[in-house]
Amino acid sequence: MAESSSAAATAAAPKSDAETEELLDRMLTRLALCDDSKLQALLSKLLPLTISSLSSSSQPVRNKVLEILSHVNKRVKHQPEIGLPLPELWKMYMEANATPMVKNFCIVYIEMAFERAPLKEKENMAPMLVVNISKLPQQHQEILLRIATKVIGECHASHADNEIAAKYKLVNDSQDRDLFLEFCLQTILYQPAAQGGGSPPGLSIAQANRVAGKVPLKGDMLLTRKLGILNVIEAMELSPELVYPLYVAASADSQEPVVKRGEELIKRKASGANLDDPRLINRLFLLFTGTTGTENTAVDLRVNPGNATLKVKLMAVFCRSITAANSFPSTLQCIFGCIYGTTTTSRLKQLGMEFTVWVFKHSKLDQLKLMGPLILNGILKLLDGYLNSESDSVARDTRTFSFQAIGLLAQRLPQLFRDKIDMATRLFDALKIESQSLRFIIQEATNSLAAAYMGASAAVLTELETLLLNNCQVEQSEVRFCAVRWATSVFNSQHCPSRFICMLGAADSRLDIREMALEGLFLGKDVGRIISQNLDYRYPKLGDMLEYILKQEPRLLYSYEMREQKLLFPSQMYVAMIKFLLKCFESELVQDSSLGRSSDFLSSLERMCLLLEHAMAFEGSVELHSTTSKALVTIGSYLPELVSPHFASRISWLKQLLSHVDMDTRESVARLLGIASSSLPLTASSSLISELVSSFSGTNKRFEVQHGALCATGYVTADCVSRSPSIPEELLQNTLKCLVDVVNSESATLASIAMQALGHIGLYAPLPSLVCNSSSVSILEVLNEKLSKLLSGDDNKAIQKIVISIGHMCVKETSASHMKIALDLIFSLCRSKVEDILFAAGEALSFLWGGVPVSADVILKTNYTSLSMTSNFLMGDMKLSLSKYSSDEKNVASEDYRIMVRDTINKKLFDALLYSNRKEERCAGAVWLLSLTMYCGHHPTIQQMLPEIQEAFSHLLGEQHELTQELASQGMSIVYELGDASMKKNLVGALVSTLTGSGKRKRAIKLVEDSEVFQEGTIGESLSGGKLSTYKELCNLANEMGQPDLIYKFMDLANYQASLNSKRGAAFGFSKIAKQAGDALQPHLRLLIPRLVRYQYDPDKNVQDAMAHIWKSLVADPKRTIDENLDYIFDDLLTQCGARLWRSREASCLALADIIQGRKFDQVGKHLKKIWLAAFRAMDDIKETVRNAGDKLCRAVTSLTIRLCDVSLTESSDASQSMDIVLPFLLAEGILSKVESIRKASIGVVMKLAKGAGIAVRPHLSDLVCCMLESLSGLEEQGLNYVELHAANVGIQTEKLENLRLSIAKGSPMWETLDLCINVVDSKSLEVLVPRLANLVRSGVGLNTRVGVATFINLLVQKVGVDIRPYTNMLSRLLFPVVKEEKSTAAKRAFAVALAIVLKYATPPQAQKLIEDTAALHTGDRNAQISCAYLLKSYSSIASDVLSGYNTVVIPVIFISRFEDDKQVSGPFEDLWEESTSGERITLQLYLGEIISLVCESITSSSWASKRKSAQAICKLSEVLGDSLSSYHDVLLKSLMKEIPGRLWEGKETLLHAISALSTSCHEAISTEDPALPGTILSLVSSACTKKVKKYREAAFFCLEQVIKSFGNPEFIHLVFPMLFDMCNLAFPNKTGRAPLASDTTKAESDEAEDVSVPVDKLMNCITSCIQVASVTDILEHKKKLTDVFLISLSPGFPWTVKISAFSSVKELCSRLGTNLDDSQETSLYAGRTAFVEELFDSVSPKVVECISTIKISQVHIAASECLVEITQLGRYISAAKWTDIEIKGEVMQLLEMEKNEQAKSMLKKCLDILEKLQQANAEAS
Repeated sequence: MAESSSAAATAAAPKSDAETEELLDRMLTRLALCDDSKLQALLSKLLPLTISSLSSSSQPVRNKVLEILSHVNKRVKHQPEIGLPLPELWKMYMEANATPMVKNFCIVYIEMAFERAPLKEKENMAPMLVVNISKLPQQHQEILLRIATKVIGECHASHADNEIAAKYKLVNDSQDRDLFLEFCLQTILYQPAAQGGGSPPGLSIAQANRVAGKVPLKGDMLLTRKLGILNVIEAMELSPELVYPLYVAASADSQEPVVKRGEELIKRKASGANLDDPRLINRLFLLFTGTTGTENTAVDLRVNPGNATLKVKLMAVFCRSITAANSFPSTLQCIFGCIYGTTTTSRLKQLGMEFTVWVFKHSKLDQLKLMGPLILNGILKLLDGYLNSESDSVARDTRTFSFQAIGLLAQRLPQLFRDKIDMATRLFDALKIESQSLRFIIQEATNSLAAAYMGASAAVLTELETLLLNNCQVEQSEVRFCAVRWATSVFNSQHCPSRFICMLGAADSRLDIREMALEGLFLGKDVGRIISQNLDYRYPKLGDMLEYILKQEPRLLYSYEMREQKLLFPSQMYVAMIKFLLKCFESELVQDSSLGRSSDFLSSLERMCLLLEHAMAFEGSVELHSTTSKALVTIGSYLPELVSPHFASRISWLKQLLSHVDMDTRESVARLLGIASSSLPLTASSSLISELVSSFSGTNKRFEVQHGALCATGYVTADCVSRSPSIPEELLQNTLKCLVDVVNSESATLASIAMQALGHIGLYAPLPSLVCNSSSVSILEVLNEKLSKLLSGDDNKAIQKIVISIGHMCVKETSASHMKIALDLIFSLCRSKVEDILFAAGEALSFLWGGVPVSADVILKTNYTSLSMTSNFLMGDMKLSLSKYSSDEKNVASEDYRIMVRDTINKKLFDALLYSNRKEERCAGAVWLLSLTMYCGHHPTIQQMLPEIQEAFSHLLGEQHELTQELASQGMSIVYELGDASMKKNLVGALVSTLTGSGKRKRAIKLVEDSEVFQEGTIGESLSGGKLSTYKELCNLANEMGQPDLIYKFMDLANYQASLNSKRGAAFGFSKIAKQAGDALQPHLRLLIPRLVRYQYDPDKNVQDAMAHIWKSLVADPKRTIDENLDYIFDDLLTQCGARLWRSREASCLALADIIQGRKFDQVGKHLKKIWLAAFRAMDDIKETVRNAGDKLCRAVTSLTIRLCDVSLTESSDASQSMDIVLPFLLAEGILSKVESIRKASIGVVMKLAKGAGIAVRPHLSDLVCCMLESLSGLEEQGLNYVELHAANVGIQTEKLENLRLSIAKGSPMWETLDLCINVVDSKSLEVLVPRLANLVRSGVGLNTRVGVATFINLLVQKVGVDIRPYTNMLSRLLFPVVKEEKSTAAKRAFAVALAIVLKYATPPQAQKLIEDTAALHTGDRNAQISCAYLLKSYSSIASDVLSGYNTVVIPVIFISRFEDDKQVSGPFEDLWEESTSGERITLQLYLGEIISLVCESITSSSWASKRKSAQAICKLSEVLGDSLSSYHDVLLKSLMKEIPGRLWEGKETLLHAISALSTSCHEAISTEDPALPGTILSLVSSACTKKVKKYREAAFFCLEQVIKSFGNPEFIHLVFPMLFDMCNLAFPNKTGRAPLASDTTKAESDEAEDVSVPVDKLMNCITSCIQVASVTDILEHKKKLTDVFLISLSPGFPWTVKISAFSSVKELCSRLGTNLDDSQETSLYAGRTAFVEELFDSVSPKVVECISTIKISQVHIAASECLVEITQLGRYISAAKWTDIEIKGEVMQLLEMEKNEQAKSMLKKCLDILEKLQQANAEAS
């Protein structure tokens, strides 16, 4: 080895300048003499050597180089087909020690070489130009980039394949990549120059010149270049931020294909670009604005702004980038460029304003302060420039964005507008004059501007008041809307002018304005709230508000007796005004109750009453009159001492209103009349009552008149009865009789009003019996029958009033019989299905019971309706309700009568209704019991009954009827509130039992036939299609089906439904109790919380709502509660995940999915595995909804697990513990599951775990890696296995299919996980991991798994490096036999690569053994040889430094294996040889001894294949080394000659070829060493010529020819020619004598395999070689035989190929004879030669002429013509006498006329000229 290296070093020693100059001079001479056809081959060696000589400092050398290059340029300039050595030039250019001059000349010829190179070579070379381009001079960069982009355009305009993409991906240096991308972008931006010149948009002049070079780009060339760039950039798979500008520029190109491609790439490849990347946005701004601040920039370097299309595209990008909004001053330049730029368009103006809106919305405040004022001025100037025109949609959009921008700026920089109202005035004016399409945007901007004026100075606010008042009543609704909005938002709630504007807005025609105005007056959705709940609202003082209103319109105080005054505002405004004034009044009075005695306040109230009287004008609306009358009642309820005297003087005015068309107004006026009557004298009151009675007791009266009179009669009479003294008895009797008559005779409506009047009278005193004919009878007895009919009617409102009035009538009643009648009437309603009637009956029972929280004064002198109709009682806060209506008066009625009434009610409720088998009665019982508990709850009797009431409500919790259930739960809460500590404790325990499922029903209900068990439709229909709900129907169905026991299952189902209902009902009750229970619930929370959590996810929406309600009530801090009870919740949910009931499983999964979110390891660690198990179990559930819940839980626990195992988010110790829990479970239970969804989920989780867990995955690395590797095959699509089994049948190559399978596997999550595992491997992990991998190598099945494990070993060794050394021995011993035995090509390659990487770190003894074992494989079978090739190739690529030390072993194997017959074997060795050798000759010389030894060993092998390849190796050695092989010729020749004798075998002819090659290369050494040896070789080869196998015989003749030529022994003709002559004679009789036609050739060739005749053409070649080496004397000695041979071979019986050989032989003979004739001095020899020449003329030339005339093949004509010329040239030696006998001239002339081939014709003409000259010379001589 050392000697070889030394020799090589000596050979490579540098030459002196003189030697270099001499060498260059020779090269120039050779170049000058070289033909054009061979010029390319010469230049491939000459040009690199010449240019490299420029590194010399010698001027003569450089001059000589320039001379050569000048010659080369001239030769190749106009011959583009002559190629230049591109790879060599590039290699020379990139050499580190190359001088600048060499580089400069290289770049010139590289550019020239690319123009001439084949497409494939250019395609492969172009990526190399871009690698490391940033390190080259700038001028060279531009040239190379132009070359690269030109090639890209030529080769990749349609697509870029993966192979090329991989080469371009090698451009991984950021500077190189940026340079390439920048040039590509400039090329995309390039456009052909316009007539005016200049640079294209987006480029500077310098950049345009840089892209185009010397010749401008146009048309298709530019198009293909751009498309090619886009394809290559896509294939490079760069980050979207890098390529985004390029794609955007392409999408704005002028050529449609580029635009489409650019848009497609933006969608597919760049849609995920981070538009907030500062670098990207800066590049895009440069494209938009070009170079700014050009005064300091050279003209050539000024970048023009992009074209309009590109700007439009860029603006769309900027409007999505927050960074773009904060890139001052680029942002400002962009906006002003769009608005005022010289090349702007209407579309750009629109986009500029859109971008302005974006900037105002997203820019940082500090930047906005700089840009805001400037942009605002620009916007205003733009708006003024449009002059309110709507020329097109773009202009409209521009104005739209302008106004929108103003609104946004007002939000962000309010101080810009606060000091003046100019902008407000402008926007309000714009709302009036702009088109309808713009008004909405202007309206939004105006509303936004309002915030800017909050906190403005008093002067500005005063101006605003005027502005708003002027605009709140204009025609345009948008203006009015904004005026009201400003009034409600700019000013505070105590500001009177703004409230007046809201009052005006309340009457607007548009609903939205009205609603907003009402909200400004606090009259929106808060109308139902009492004033104490609105204390947060600060109302103006009543006097101030009234003063402002009257200032605006003083006539509001004018009113007339007959109400004929005109309303000054719309009715709706009056309504809002009155309601607001009333709130001001209540607010002021509540805050200071002493105001009632203030003169100012009373004065304000008087004016308010006048205003209210004004509002009662005829033209007012019904709503206005109702609101006004109720307001007067309200004032009267607070200050009766003011209102009563006031209206006592206006009784006639009030009586007019009693006949009002509105019922509410009539009732309010009647109340007011009752209040006013208290200030009248008794006589006046009595007269009033008589007048009212006469009003309704007559006939043909209007309903309104009767109704008003009846109401007023009740209120006035009640007031008179309450006085002492009271009205006269006679008047009272008359009044009562009239009322009773109305009840008996009139319709239900009037009867109910009359009953209401009786009830009102009964509130103050017991109703006296009616005196009729000296007998008295109670009113209830008189009305009993009529009332029964009315209560059974269908007028629900009348029934409600009647039943409540019955209660009122009995408040002061003492008669038991009267009480009984009342109770019976009320109880008759127990089956009513109308809820309002039931509540009214409950209220009546409460009045009968006693202790209701309202007094007669509250009922009669306020706007009171009824207890049951006030929502605050049933759904609101009970304490608040009681405080509002509490009464201080004591009931003076005898308690004895009340006790009887209470007992009756109790029996009815508890014995008949609450436990009835009819759901209607149970519902009525629930309503009435709730009413009693609520309205009379503090009554001692109710207090004593609380346990019984609790039991009843608990029983009703399970009702299917929702109202019953909700009422029961409400009742539970009221009972809890009313009960003592013991009661509260028992109630909480009972509810907890119900919620947790352990409670039992204490009282059973007996089922009868029509008892409803299920709600209709719950369980479907009967067999006949009927209902299935009652007990009877269920029994019938069970009997029809022949399964009587089925009824028990129905009952079980009903009980289960009831338990759900109980839980829901209990939840409603519990929600109220929980607010007050406090600490009493603490002991139960452990049981309650888990179930409450689960029930909130129940599939039943009703259960969800109920439980959510109780949860909110019970739990003040849900997060804390769940955290404190988390373990209990987990235990319950995990248990229920496996419950029998699907709803429990579903709810548990959903609850778990919600609860585990955001948890830490210490909270969920001990439950983590169980949660995963529950998720997997649910994902495989039989019910779809449970499976869906399981999927949701799986997603949640996946997110949790990934976070817990991510070391960047969790403590490393916790992450490690999480990994210990989850990963083994997933690998064992998840990935190996038979459920596909579980497998997919598990793989996804494992991959994410590996990605985020970091080093926490190390303890599980071996399990994880092996599982993933096995899954590569285990989880592969099974269809691929089927396809591979049948691939051969359908013509699919197995190797391609394997590669497809592997590429699919490499894109799988498993492979990605393996890549992640590699990153965390350390030396400690190898102890467990390597043995597991080794086991998998032995036992793994499946292509993907086997290739995967090999690849993983490769990556693993690369990662750990030298740490693998302790395991290299095991791995090498394991992998080597695997490579040898593996059948799959892909797997074999993969294992070979893995073994190569192991070899890199193996010890020297291990490496030596492995390489020797590998080399030994070449002698094995085909599989072993392929294995050897793959292994050596892998060693060479990966462990070349190790392999280089064993070249003496490897190189001979590679060399000899190149000659295997099987291309799949020889191909890899051929590639390996090319890679391993820098120069073939040098390598062979270095390792010749080892190669010869291996060749000799192989040639003596018993394998014919070994003999064949050894012989071919010898041929190659002889060809390359020539006489350098002489030192080994002896051993090689002996080996070959030893193998020649003996039987023939297939391929034995290669031995003969080897002998001929060896003889050619080493003939001198052979002859010198043993002169007899050539003869021996000749004899050996001659004997081979006699064999009968055609292929072998032909090889023998070829070998014979070469041996004769090589040794050149004149004696060989005597040894060989006789044999050849005999063979020729033997061949002649076999022929038919027919001249072959052209078609015979094909037939002869097709029959070649069977033809064993002598190959005459090869035989003639041998004769030709004999003639070449023989002396003339020897030739003349055989002239007769030679002539015969020529005649035979030219006879028609042989094919034309034989004749070609014969012509060559004749030409050679003529050449020898002609030479010797000229030199001959001996007369006898001359005579013999002359005679021979004459013989040739006589016999051979006619045959040649005959061949030309009979054979139509051009090659024959050419060869025959040349032969004829040679013969005729010998004619000068023929005597003149002989010429008379030669008639060839005429035949030649005839042939010349017929000949079509130009070359043959030329030869014939030359022949004819020679003949004419000879004939002329002979004639002259004679």
